[in-house]
Amino acid sequence: MRIAVLGCGYVGLELCRQLAGHDVAGVRRSDDGLAAVEATGATAVRADVTDAESLASVPDADAVVFAASSGGRDADAARRVFVDGLRTVVEHFAAREDPPGRLVYTSSTGVYGDHGGDRVDEETPIDPTTEKTRVLAAAERVAREEAAERGIEGTVVRFAGLYGPERYRLRRYLEGPVTEGYLNMIHRDDAAGVLRFVLEERPPDDLLLAADDEPAPKWEFADWLAGECGVERPPKRTKEERLAADDLSAAARRRVLTSKRCSNDRLRELGYEFAYPTYREGYRAAIEAYLAGELLD
Repeated sequence: MRIAVLGCGYVGLELCRQLAGHDVAGVRRSDDGLAAVEATGATAVRADVTDAESLASVPDADAVVFAASSGGRDADAARRVFVDGLRTVVEHFAAREDPPGRLVYTSSTGVYGDHGGDRVDEETPIDPTTEKTRVLAAAERVAREEAAERGIEGTVVRFAGLYGPERYRLRRYLEGPVTEGYLNMIHRDDAAGVLRFVLEERPPDDLLLAADDEPAPKWEFADWLAGECGVERPPKRTKEERLAADDLSAAARRRVLTSKRCSNDRLRELGYEFAYPTYREGYRAAIEAYLAGELLD
């Protein structure tokens, strides 16, 4: 299969590695980024998803994966990439003589908003509560609706919080204080694995939620991690205690107040097998590195 991965960052590079055996083109903008793509064995292509002319350098593909980063935290930067850039990609590839049949867009479970700790799945209505998550919701409509109007089958994969090599954030949880709430997570390797699964198995769904088996209470997770690392349990604080502080931005306050538990039942039903079904397996490498004296952030 010919696959173009637009945005080879944390997940995209791992996806390129997992797609060995396919004809894969990985798109980045910088020299360092292109070198990282080449190291995976994929063909490195310099292009920018917001620049239609530069996309001409990307080879024809049977499937396109849009995994680009906004390059900034503000909503305007996100809109330029996730909405305008994705629309540019759809229009460009749909106009080719040999257009792709599939588009896979990587979104976030942040679009669900707050559900009071209840479980959410693909059938749960979204309620984006920040400008950034409203941008992500708009991008999903481009991927699912506008792509279909142009003859490209679009699939949205909503990822829970990514963790893994270089993103274990051990210091945060070992030192605390840890604010109560739920952690919905997925290891980087499984995030890429889900994308590979969607590309190779072609499930009929146009929307999938990608999270591991066990939404984890933050206090429980932090105490387990401390025990495995042989350190004292970190200090805790309730949501009320955290909200009483005067150092929170409006976005940070919303994150504290947002609570949900993400279900991966549909992904399991389709047959995806997790390499790291829970944080216990996923954090094992980080714990071993910590016990060996390696400092991990």
